[in-house]
Amino acid sequence: MPVIAPVPAARPARIPNQRDGAEDGVAAGTTVDHLTETYRAHYRSLLGLAALLLDDTASCEDVVQEAFIRVHSARKRVRDPEKTLAYLRQTVVNLSRSALRRRILGLKLLSKPMPDMASAEEGAYDQLERDSLIKAMKGLQRRQREVLVLRYFADMTEAQVAETLGISLGSVKAYGSRGIAALRLAMEAPA
Repeated sequence: MPVIAPVPAARPARIPNQRDGAEDGVAAGTTVDHLTETYRAHYRSLLGLAALLLDDTASCEDVVQEAFIRVHSARKRVRDPEKTLAYLRQTVVNLSRSALRRRILGLKLLSKPMPDMASAEEGAYDQLERDSLIKAMKGLQRRQREVLVLRYFADMTEAQVAETLGISLGSVKAYGSRGIAALRLAMEAPA
């Protein structure tokens, strides 16, 4: 992904909140000039680091810019100018993690879409099928109907049906297969 890195002006103006006009020394922290040179030399590599962690160019650029701003604000705490790049890299990683966390949280908070509702026509067909199934079930023998209702609507095993009805397992199988065959015939028959 090609990224065009903005290059800062040749020498930035002096930051107004520096104390008493004294220059920042190595002992006092990283200088603005050192940070500017680090920016020029490592902007693209830091952008590449962010690109490995994030998925879009705009977010990567935002993260790298924010990292430079934060390190600039805390440059007095970076006592060794050689560690400026390490601070920048760690800040890019941390900001990338935060951006991903915000995205995940945003996705979790999005309302879930409503499920597609059946059309009125589909509902009418479903009702007709239910009515014809109920009518066909009423036409079965009592034991066949009991076995099919317990087996398929109450979701019982054949052994549980046998125990509930007080009949043998073989009888449950026989009533079940005969009942399904009778239902098939009744449902296929023209009304």
